[in-house]
Amino acid sequence: MDNIIITNNKLVYEKYKDSFDIVYDEGYSYLDVLEYVRNKIHEGHILTTHPLSGSIKPNETPFKTVMISKDKKSTVDFDSLAIIENSIATAKKFIENKPTPKWTEKILDDFRVIDLSLIENVINKLI
Repeated sequence: MDNIIITNNKLVYEKYKDSFDIVYDEGYSYLDVLEYVRNKIHEGHILTTHPLSGSIKPNETPFKTVMISKDKKSTVDFDSLAIIENSIATAKKFIENKPTPKWTEKILDDFRVIDLSLIENVINKLI
């Protein structure tokens, strides 16, 4: 199954822009990425990766990468919808409780690398 990558991480974009359909917006927040994915699920796409993968909390990193199916079903996949809605609620809870710090560029680069590594592991298993 072909997939679409949705990300706000420039490292993911640079690595996969030529081999995947990719939606990249550096201006997206963590929540923006999740909400974009939710909208695509409403259109019939299916989650390929879990939106809260990894051990970094949603209020610790500003970067998020999620994969969804390229093909759309004629109906909404309710499993994908439940997962993304719960992920959005969880992320909001963390962010409202303690907003993401204003990290230095060096720390932001570390978070970009971690996010890239998470999606690389999935992609390596798919191919």
